[in-house]
Amino acid sequence: MTNGVNLRELILEILLEITEDGQPSHVVLGQVLAKYQFLPRQDRAFITRVCEGTLDFQIQLDYIIDQFSNVPVEKMKAPIREILRSGVYQLKYMDSVPDSAVCNEAVKLAQRKGFYNLKGFVNGVLRNIARNLDSVKYPPRENLEEYLSVHYSMPMLLVKRWLKEYGKEITEKMFMEFVREHPTTIRCIETRRDREKILESLRSQQVTVEKAPYVENAYYISDYNHILTLDAFLKGDIQVQDVSSMLVSEAANPQKGDYVIDMCAAPGGKTIHMADKMEGYGMVDARDVSEYKVSLIQDNISRIDLINASAKVQDGTRFDEASREKADIVVADVPCSGYGVMGKKPDIKYRISENKEDELVILQRKILHQAVQYVKPGGILMFSTCTISRKENQNNLKWLLENYPLECENLDPYLDEQLHSETTKRGYLQLLPGVHQCDGFFVARLRKKA
Repeated sequence: MTNGVNLRELILEILLEITEDGQPSHVVLGQVLAKYQFLPRQDRAFITRVCEGTLDFQIQLDYIIDQFSNVPVEKMKAPIREILRSGVYQLKYMDSVPDSAVCNEAVKLAQRKGFYNLKGFVNGVLRNIARNLDSVKYPPRENLEEYLSVHYSMPMLLVKRWLKEYGKEITEKMFMEFVREHPTTIRCIETRRDREKILESLRSQQVTVEKAPYVENAYYISDYNHILTLDAFLKGDIQVQDVSSMLVSEAANPQKGDYVIDMCAAPGGKTIHMADKMEGYGMVDARDVSEYKVSLIQDNISRIDLINASAKVQDGTRFDEASREKADIVVADVPCSGYGVMGKKPDIKYRISENKEDELVILQRKILHQAVQYVKPGGILMFSTCTISRKENQNNLKWLLENYPLECENLDPYLDEQLHSETTKRGYLQLLPGVHQCDGFFVARLRKKA
């Protein structure tokens, strides 16, 4: 209990909102951390670590629990299931928390939630696991698919697919990256202040700053309590954005005076980057499907005080006649399965299905069809996703080239040399976590024939 807040009860509520209510993990956790900014950094770090770790390793945790429980995890009441999962995560991965404290707090939490008749069950399962954790039998490496699934807590559908597409070494590299802790990646806003002064401001608040790869003004930051406590963020000098996402604007290479349409733009990282690269000239017309998403974009535009960006509600699947062939650049970062960002949004991997991917491809093509109409002859279409699904990426690119007056353009002039490859020369880049130093992402640059 800290400042009247029961941390483990808060963790349980977060996990239930994600696993039972289907809310996105990064949204739920972000909202809770914003609400409880007053908590000490150590407590906020504990909440984050247990929530993210329990989600990261859910398949593995269930595998362990099922060896010690006479009730299978899938048949447990949801609160008991999450109490046990988070308890086992602490037992296995958090040496700083004594085993006795994990068990005692779990029992108390079960009682607080009204499960008095199950406190003995919770206590028995966790204490048994604590005593026998070192003797848990995991799938042997010879049984590679099951080994990878349990060891890295990955759904079998993705294990089988990526072993076939990428082989053992790259697949395991990706899985290792997904369960690794990640620092926050930021981009210094070029038109605001001298970059060294921005970095100086961060360091003056005891923030650890390291250079990130591939983009000149990209950095990693860590050892801070909350982004809203950083002067550089409040003053609009930095934007939180992964390097992979930055590469879309780098490859788009907007020029001063361009008119850019950013479809599916929330929360606005690419909008801000494009406007920043245009040094206040031209206009970035950011759009998304709901008032809430547009408010996220507008918040960032206002915080950074951009004069060449605006945001409005516009369903990407519906044609906007006023935009026909008006844009120098259209950014279509379409909704996708999100497999490339599972390291930051681990709940994604537990909601996958072939049918869902097929439905996403239909949605993506509806948006891309409209996007092509907005590009002026000779203009650029940037097609991107945060996934590593071939049917959503390479297959969609092939579909675009076969059905519209578009041709791919070499990405190499716009990208760091480390990223140059045979595919970048052909106009697209598939980033893979663990192989590249960023999230998984797909970027393609296409020019509309005049």
